[in-house]
Amino acid sequence: MMLRSAFIALFLLLAAASPAAAIEVQRVVSPGGIEAWLVEDHSNPIISLDMTFRGGAALDPVGKEGLANLVSGLIDEGAGDLDSQAFQGRLQDLSIGLSFSTGLDTFSGDLKTLTENRDTAFELLRLALNEARFDEEPIARIRSQILAGLARDSENPRVIVRRTLNKMLFPEHAYGRPVSGTTESVTGLTVKDLRRFTAERFARDVLVVGVVGDITAKDLARLLDETFLGLPATAAPVDLTDTTPSGKGGVVVVEKDLPQSVVVFGHEGIERADPDYYTAYVVNYILGGGGFSSRLYKEIREKRGLAYSVYTYLNPLDRAALVVGGVATQNERVSESLDLIRAEWRRMAEDGPSEEELRDAKIYLTGSFPLRFSSSGRISGMLIGMQLNYLGIDYLDRRNALIEAVTLDDARRVARRLYDADKLTVIVVGRPEGVTATRPAPELKS
Repeated sequence: MMLRSAFIALFLLLAAASPAAAIEVQRVVSPGGIEAWLVEDHSNPIISLDMTFRGGAALDPVGKEGLANLVSGLIDEGAGDLDSQAFQGRLQDLSIGLSFSTGLDTFSGDLKTLTENRDTAFELLRLALNEARFDEEPIARIRSQILAGLARDSENPRVIVRRTLNKMLFPEHAYGRPVSGTTESVTGLTVKDLRRFTAERFARDVLVVGVVGDITAKDLARLLDETFLGLPATAAPVDLTDTTPSGKGGVVVVEKDLPQSVVVFGHEGIERADPDYYTAYVVNYILGGGGFSSRLYKEIREKRGLAYSVYTYLNPLDRAALVVGGVATQNERVSESLDLIRAEWRRMAEDGPSEEELRDAKIYLTGSFPLRFSSSGRISGMLIGMQLNYLGIDYLDRRNALIEAVTLDDARRVARRLYDADKLTVIVVGRPEGVTATRPAPELKS
């Protein structure tokens, strides 16, 4: 074990010394005032752009759930003078990757292009954002795909368990509603709804841009104006309040005839801007976020073979924060697995991590950080996250010091603050043996 630890430590020290650790982030502001963060890399003729608008599916009006998701599937299905076939054909002919997606708090786009096709790629992005056509044929096709997906999801235990947890933790808040919507809500969406969404949500004041690759700051500044200056200056006002996840705890069982049960559990977490966030991040790594090295993995998988995997993670949303975990195991093993998870949850709250656990976690989390810079797309995504969370343009230089600064006293204090086994809401989908539901399952509209 000591030899293995020494090998890992050496590997991570070598990783930390890699060129990725010396990434330089530039702040680029166009003549029109549009900002982007840029990492120049002229080693390959490729450009990767990530863009995000603050505000996602949680802003869908009541009864129109799935609106942001439908828009994300349609705005590259024809724009300007190009119908769906012509638009997609132009992307394919020039090997341009363009896609959009939505989450609860964001609406995002991803653009990848060869340098030689740069101006055309940015122009197609401009058209998608400013002049989406929303023609009848692609609307019918994409809507049909979403409805088929919703039908599949209604029987998918991994989707059911997540939706149920969200509904239990946020019963009266938009975070409890499904990003993809329901059959009824998606069926009722109109072209007017789609156009209203793009007019109200695509705006320069909520735009975040990250770019990596073969482009200079001067050329990027020009393209930022050409691509985004036509958007409205400000987005429509947001009516979405901060919230606290339900702290009632308890167990919900959704009966499904499955050979194994899928389980998720969670309660209130810690906000990204909280001074204790990095300490919580390290402590979570020790409890369940560290894969093979985590306490939960060792107790449930390594020692007893109860499940293939078990995990936890911090999920700081814009208006709430969660700590969430999950496990999947045979029906007859669910009860024992949950007992062990609760026991480790309590042990971490009461005793915190050991000095050795904290040291090993910090070595891994700092040493493995440069490995995240494995592609231009991953780096541009990090630039977006840095801006969305107001981490500062020098975050890549400061991040490891924030991890290193976590002390054992900090870790034990934050563990007491963060973990409360009595407040865990546990959702089980399957036919678990020996597990008694203490709360009824909410109705989920498919």
